[in-house]
Formats: sequence, C-alpha cells, structure tokens
Amino acid sequence: MLRVRRVLALDGFRVRLTLTSGDVVERDLTDVLWGPVFEPLRADLARFREVSVEAGTLVWAGGADLDPDVLIWGGPAPHGSDAHPPRYLKLESPRSAPMTAG
Repeated sequence: MLRVRRVLALDGFRVRLTLTSGDVVERDLTDVLWGPVFEPLRADLARFREVSVEAGTLVWAGGADLDPDVLIWGGPAPHGSDAHPPRYLKLESPRSAPMTAG
C-alpha cells in the first residue's frame, strides 16, 4: 500500500510528497481544503505550512488530515502494484464536481 513518507510545503497550498515507493509527486490542495476543520489553514498560510506526516498521510494541528489515497491518486488507489501516481495533480473537491442523475 503506497503512502506518504515526507512532505515539503511549497508556494500557496501546494506540497511535494515523497512516497513510500520513492516516487516524488506534487499536489495542489487548494480545492480540497474546505470545511470548518481546514478553515484555520486557509486563513493562515503559516499554519498550512506546519503540515507533517503521520500514519502515511498529511496532518495538521487541530485534527485536520487528508485521505492518503486521495492525496496520492486523486481518488481510490488503482488495482495492481505496478501503477505509478501522476507526478503533478491538482486535487478537486467533491463539492465542485458536477452533479449527475443516477
């Protein structure tokens, strides 16, 4: 199972992740930092930059964290061990996705 080993905060709400596979990827988290738990991070970039890795995912003081598969793949992890995550990815909020009739 692929997880985050290290994180480096970049400009804005972007991060560079070193994964347990050794892959290095960049993620733009701008659109997924919504809701009350992320409001302090959006309001204060210095707080966002205090990000750390715990249990293979990103965490912040105050209890904010993100699903590691969303961070790495943009959604559920693909089946198969030979898949490599995209190098760059701008994560999108599920609340901004178009609604479809089911």
